[in-house]
Amino acid sequence: MKFNTKTIHGGQHHDPSTGAVMPPVYQTSTFVQTSPGKPLSEYEYSRAANPTRSALENALASIENGTRGLAFSSGLAATDCVLRSFKAGDEIIAMDDLYGGTYRMFTRIYKDSGIKFHFVDMNDIEKFKSLINENTKLVWVETPTNPLMKLADIQEIAKVTKEKKILFAVDNTFATPYLQKPLDLGADIVMHSATKYLGGHSDVIAGALIVKDEALGEQLHFQQFATGATLGPMDSFLVLRGIKTLHLRMQRHCENGEKVAAFLNNHPKVKTVYYPGLPSHPFHEIAKKQMSGFGGMVSFTFVTGKKEDSILFLEKLEVFTLAESLGGVESLANHPALMTHASIPEDKRKEIGITDDLVRLSVGVEDIEDLLKDLEQAFL
Repeated sequence: MKFNTKTIHGGQHHDPSTGAVMPPVYQTSTFVQTSPGKPLSEYEYSRAANPTRSALENALASIENGTRGLAFSSGLAATDCVLRSFKAGDEIIAMDDLYGGTYRMFTRIYKDSGIKFHFVDMNDIEKFKSLINENTKLVWVETPTNPLMKLADIQEIAKVTKEKKILFAVDNTFATPYLQKPLDLGADIVMHSATKYLGGHSDVIAGALIVKDEALGEQLHFQQFATGATLGPMDSFLVLRGIKTLHLRMQRHCENGEKVAAFLNNHPKVKTVYYPGLPSHPFHEIAKKQMSGFGGMVSFTFVTGKKEDSILFLEKLEVFTLAESLGGVESLANHPALMTHASIPEDKRKEIGITDDLVRLSVGVEDIEDLLKDLEQAFL
């Protein structure tokens, strides 16, 4: 199947008991057994597996070209499941520009576990390679990153990790499998905050892992089962419903994102626009190489460099909604330093380029004329 067909049919089957086209919401915690230790079907207890969640997990594996998908209670729960694979003395190399929650988990939750983290610009391949030693067990990358839209060359990093036998995980939340398939490019694990584009309607919190190696999939499933961060059946249903329109929504997100980026790039009050579709973007060539489009996420700074100007701009928006999160059908606006990335220390934010005047836009699927008009009036 081609991708658009996969979002609707990939890994899916009609309900065997009723013929229902959409999987029912199996709102049950347990399943009958015919004899002790002999369940009637493959299902015993919903923490281990639930038919609605299984339908979603099959869809996740299909659209990312993996063998196993796992659905979690949040993107951070999915990330946490990966980290539980490691022990004191292990080392992890991560991209220097990360979602604030990921950075917080790495540096505050796992800081006393004995795992050592290195944060590096993954485009400096030689610097990245210099950090690898016999204790290095994982490389963690976002591409594009949140909120500076940095990219990392997945294929080039994968060459190194495969040679060194290191696991390679890619947070594919911003691109989605509509635009980028990390497993095909050499990654071992794909992570999603399914709250965002996969769900697509700002009505669910969810996360996902997808892998190609079946043994790795079994290991991660055991860790999920043993720690309990599973996605409930209703939330699984909502994400699965969202995936069925992913290709349609992403097409419009990309169309609108390009036009918003172009508008901002020509606005006299804007200093820098961070959008991989612009030829001026430092990683534009990497984007063309590994992505089929440029997405709906755009960040920018002001000529004045003043935090006050960014706050005033955000307060004046009418169609764009000032709120955290991203990837819904509605356009959202965010101030990373005060909102999504406030957990990153100020000196670290400045070091990687998250300035106090930075604004991040999640461009939705509204009429582009209304979005551009809203941006224009907010600058006045």
